Amino acid sequence: MRSSNPALKEKAFQIAALGEERMTIEGVVNKSFILLGLLAMSAYYVWNKVLVAQDMAVVSPFMWGGIIGGLIVAMITIFKPNLSNITAPAYALLEGLALGGISIMMEMSYPGIVMQAVALTFAVMFALLAVYRSGLIKVTNNFRMMVVGATGGIFVFYMLSMVLGFFGVNMPFINNDGVFGIGFSLVVVAIAAMNLVLDFDFIEHSAERGAPKYMEWYGAFSLMVTLVWLYLEILRLISKARR
Repeated sequence: MRSSNPALKEKAFQIAALGEERMTIEGVVNKSFILLGLLAMSAYYVWNKVLVAQDMAVVSPFMWGGIIGGLIVAMITIFKPNLSNITAPAYALLEGLALGGISIMMEMSYPGIVMQAVALTFAVMFALLAVYRSGLIKVTNNFRMMVVGATGGIFVFYMLSMVLGFFGVNMPFINNDGVFGIGFSLVVVAIAAMNLVLDFDFIEHSAERGAPKYMEWYGAFSLMVTLVWLYLEILRLISKARR
């Protein structure tokens, strides 16, 4: 099994030792709600901080601290999944700072956009979970290869655009609000959504194989990585449509 989510590596899901507690789907769900709650709390903290100060300059330290800190903690979690009961909550809090900053900036430009993006993100997640559980989507090797390849292509495209941006060259599809720009965002949102299906499948099979209990935190962390990506892409898509 493979997932394009870097957090869901095959070698990360080990088999529990004899007598050791095992990972369950219910445990992953419960811990996912805990992480979402922590993310929401820290995002609200940043949001409220800006509203009280009435100064957008307040956003920058929280946002960049969350982005850089979140990346560091995510890498630690990926390489040391046995520490995920500590690092996953820390990642959620840091991502909340980053998303809180990004969200308030977008909300100031496009009132109401954050609630739309949050609602659409959870609607997509629950819809895909229902479709996956019903068996309408079969996670075959070809399906995995297609999603993994598309996700890798998007990653390379984003990295290239970031490097070119340092030289004053802008990639038109990423931020353009024309037909092609919106079409590009729709494709990226669809691929991010398909990653959720791979994540559901990977976690379900890992629980069946008897992964150790701490992997519940790791599974919840991996789902949050995909949800954060999906939310940001939906936020970008709505902003293009609003423009």
